[in-house]
Amino acid sequence: MSVFAHPDFDRHEQVVFCHDKASGLKAIIAIHDTRLGPALGGCRMFPYANDDDALRDVLRLSRGMTLKSSLAGLALGGGKAVIIGDPHTGKSQALLHAMGDFVDSLGGRYITAADSGTGDAEMQAFAQRTRHVMGASPRTTLDGSIASGDPSPSTALGVFVGLQAAVRHRLGRDDLAGLKVAIQGVGHVGLGLARHLKAAGAELWVADIFDANVQQAMDELDANVVRPQDIYGLDVDVFAPCAMGGILNEQTLEVLRAPVIAGAANNQLATPEIGAELQRRNQLWAPDYAINAGGIIDVYYQRIGGAAAQADAHVQGVGDTLREIFTRSAASGEPTSVIADRLALERLQAGGESRPEAFKRQAS
Repeated sequence: MSVFAHPDFDRHEQVVFCHDKASGLKAIIAIHDTRLGPALGGCRMFPYANDDDALRDVLRLSRGMTLKSSLAGLALGGGKAVIIGDPHTGKSQALLHAMGDFVDSLGGRYITAADSGTGDAEMQAFAQRTRHVMGASPRTTLDGSIASGDPSPSTALGVFVGLQAAVRHRLGRDDLAGLKVAIQGVGHVGLGLARHLKAAGAELWVADIFDANVQQAMDELDANVVRPQDIYGLDVDVFAPCAMGGILNEQTLEVLRAPVIAGAANNQLATPEIGAELQRRNQLWAPDYAINAGGIIDVYYQRIGGAAAQADAHVQGVGDTLREIFTRSAASGEPTSVIADRLALERLQAGGESRPEAFKRQAS
C-alpha cells in the first residue's frame, strides 16, 4: 500500500524510512505539520509485529503531536519517530548513533525526545550525533526529584491535574480521598500519576505487562494488583490508561465500567466512533493529547531555556484546557474528542495567531 493511500495518512509533510545496514536499525520518522514551528515528538522503540503496524503508529502519533502542541499553545509542530525493535535487548550504541544521524539529516525539521522504550541514556547517545534532541542535558525536573532531562514527571503532573478536572466535572467532587482509580501501565508516567493519586488519598488498582513495574507500585504505594486483562472491568471511579494506544475499542467498551477515563496513553481511541460511543454511554473521556501535554510543555521550556516555574504554571493549565473541553461538550452534546480536535485545529489553521484562552496568561 502506498503511504499516501494509508488510512492514517493525514497530509503529513514528510515520512522518512530509515535503514542502517551496519547496525540493523529500522526506523520511521513522520513529520505531520510544521506551521506552528519545528516538529517535536518522542522516539519510541517497540517490537512491532510488522512494518505496517509501525507505520500506522508513527502516522497517528505524529498527527497527535501536532494537535497536542497546538492545544497547549506551543510554537511547535508535530512529529514522531519509531524504532522497530525490542527496547530491552535491541539497543546497541551503533544503532543509537545511526538513529541520531537520521534525525540530524532532517536539518532540524524534526526534534526528538524520549518516549516509550527510550530515555535519558538514548537521548544522550543521540546527542553525540545531532543537536536536534531534547532531554539529553541534566537539569532538575518540575517536581525536583530527578536531575535529568526526563519530562515524564511533568507528563504525570499534567495527567493528575487533568484527572482532577474530569472528576470534578463528571462526579462533582474535588476531594480525591477514597477515589477508586484503575491504572493501566505503571511505567515512568503511570507510576508518577499513581504517586500523586496516593498522596491525595485515592485507592489504587494497577496492571502492567512487566512484573517489576507492578511490584514497585505494590511495594511503594500499597496498590492492588490485577491481571492486565482484568483492569478494564473493575468497579472504579476512574480508568487511567497509561500504556499503549488503541485500548478503547469495541471489545474493551463491553466491560469498561468507570464513569471517568483519564490517562497518559497516546491514541487511546481505536476509531473516532469510540469517542461518540463514550459520549452516548455518559463516560467522560479526557482527550489524550490534551491531558498528556505536560511532557511536551516541559520539553518546550527546556528548548527555550525557560524557568521551571514557568513550565510548572503552563502544565497546571492542562486542567483549564480540559475544563473548557468538558464545558463545550456538555453544552453542544458533541463528544469531547470532537471538541478537542476543533479547538486544536482552530489555532493550527490560524497559523499560530490565536491560542487557547487557558494559556493566554502564559504570555502575560
